[in-house]
Amino acid sequence: MALLHYAPPTRPYLNILYQDDCILVLDKPSGLLTVPGKALEHRDSVQLRATRVFPEARIIHRLDMATSGLLVMGFGKANQGAIAKQFEKRTVQKRYRARIWGHPESESGTISLPLICDWPNRPKQMVDMEKGKPATTHWSLLSQDAHSSVVDLKPVTGRSHQLRVHMLSMGHPILGDRLYAHEQALAAAPRLQLHACELHFQHPVTQADMHFLSDSPF
Repeated sequence: MALLHYAPPTRPYLNILYQDDCILVLDKPSGLLTVPGKALEHRDSVQLRATRVFPEARIIHRLDMATSGLLVMGFGKANQGAIAKQFEKRTVQKRYRARIWGHPESESGTISLPLICDWPNRPKQMVDMEKGKPATTHWSLLSQDAHSSVVDLKPVTGRSHQLRVHMLSMGHPILGDRLYAHEQALAAAPRLQLHACELHFQHPVTQADMHFLSDSPF
């Protein structure tokens, strides 16, 4: 699916929460790609903006274009690799906030459904019990209103669109999700209501605990 009317926010150009000689922690807005797209008009991205200011900054992980929140980059290959290993070993703690359609039947739970690319409809992903890669998400209910609920999401794995598809599998798509939400859930919000609100990892050199929080904008 092609990007439609890609017009990422430009203020602030980079929302920097923390930087030292080894890492850069950013708060990405919704609507900005993490890495450049293939087309020239899709080059604007966190990666492009960061490397213009910090040439040694390297992407370690990604957020979907429509998702906002915390991203960490490494300065140079060694720092990038050290944190990337933490993601691979699943020692990085990530937490997201989402507003979903409807009301879950319980207050918390765990979703373990394998995911695979829905190739004819890429970039969409889908559940595939035979060929999909393992994916696990812990969730808990925070609040509710008449038509929606706010949930806390803690992914164990980091599959593409994992949180979006797992919420859909419960029958509660994330509001504003133009890939997976039904008409009512899509119309209920002007943007995808998914925000990376917490990131916890070890510093690549000092091994100190690095803990960052970002308030949900919705």
